[in-house]
Amino acid sequence: MPRYKAVIAYDGTHYAGFQIQQNAHTIQAEIEQTLSRLNNQQHVTIHPSGRTDAGVHAKGQVIHFDYPHVMDEERFRFALDTQTPADISVRKLERVSDDFHARYLVKEKIYEYYVDLSKSRDPFKRLYATHYIYPLDIPRMQRAAKAIEGTHDFSVFCATGTKVTDKTRTVYDARIERIGETGLKFTFRGNGFLYKMVRMLVGTLLKIGNGRLPEQAIELALATCDKKMTGPTAAPEGLFLSEVKY
Repeated sequence: MPRYKAVIAYDGTHYAGFQIQQNAHTIQAEIEQTLSRLNNQQHVTIHPSGRTDAGVHAKGQVIHFDYPHVMDEERFRFALDTQTPADISVRKLERVSDDFHARYLVKEKIYEYYVDLSKSRDPFKRLYATHYIYPLDIPRMQRAAKAIEGTHDFSVFCATGTKVTDKTRTVYDARIERIGETGLKFTFRGNGFLYKMVRMLVGTLLKIGNGRLPEQAIELALATCDKKMTGPTAAPEGLFLSEVKY
């Protein structure tokens, strides 16, 4: 059966996350319903590069699925793109080999997290950036972020509820940069990320920047697994799965 790979983008605001859940509105359910309509009501299951939580967005999520017909790639992409809800976009679609797997063959993921530092909440950013009004020492945060890079056991930055046992991951790059006068962008590039790991790292870096944790907090947390050296989990609306590489 032909296998297809698609790159999708979505606004996660009104969804309970990517993965299908009972009595919940999810990204996976919407795409599978669209594929089933195109396939004469025969169910089609999609497989993502990874799940995203409620309220989290994606610019470059990757999925694969098996479809019983050979389709013109652009016409198929257009059909999916126009028949899914307006907050889901099918950016690319191509036929791939039968051994391609969106999850198991991932070599690198890039996540972005956005913070709005405006004094008052910007109503046009509220769904795509977390609002943070407290003073921040950004150079201090940038120095602290360097401790994230490299291969570490990130257990201390993994939320409960995961079935993953091996929590060692390699982060190639962890950057923080200003965007205009009131924006802050965090970028994390690595071979994989644990459940809520990026949001926990952002929450810790914000607390470091505000002076409520020492600059070496992340280094100490990784070395000792001491939760006292971590901050709160940052809100979901600022997080974007930006790109998945194979």
